[in-house]
Parts: sequence; structure tokens; C-alpha cells
Amino acid sequence: MIGRTRFETPCRVEIEHSDEFLCAHVELADGVAINPGDQVRVHGAGFDVPFGERRVFDRVATVERASMVERLWTKIAGHFEMTELYEVSFSPGRVK
Repeated sequence: MIGRTRFETPCRVEIEHSDEFLCAHVELADGVAINPGDQVRVHGAGFDVPFGERRVFDRVATVERASMVERLWTKIAGHFEMTELYEVSFSPGRVK
């Protein structure tokens, strides 16, 4: 409940570097779910994907599960950070 647990699992890293996308996605083997507060560290050398290409790498990742207290705190903090996005105002006309 208070301590963290760790385990290793295979993963697949997909990176695209093009004029349409600059993105990276990590998919853990066996559909391992990541919950609020959990941490994932992908092992191995850095990635180099030239412009205009998409590449897929197979690696090993360490998943560190958050404790119940950390999970709750992450959910609460995330809620308040999300509400900051709502603080947007629109004026009825042009600002001079």
C-alpha cells in the first residue's frame, strides 16, 4: 500500500518524424496497463529517427507501480491541473 513495486516487461517503441507527425508511442507487452502515478523506463540506447521516417524498436521496459497514496495524489493533482486549462477568456470584440 505504501511501497512501490517494479517489474520488467518487453515493449515496442514506435517513433515517427515527418512533416505531419513528431510522435513516440510505447506499447507494453501483454497489454500491461499504466495507472496514474506509475512510471515506465525504457532501457537501451537512444533513438535516432531521420526526418521523413517512421521506425519501430523492440526494447525492455521497467514499470514502477505507484503506491495507493501516490495514485490518489496523482489523481487529485491531475484534476486541479486540468482545471487550469479551463481558465480561458474570450472577449466579444477585438482588443485594441
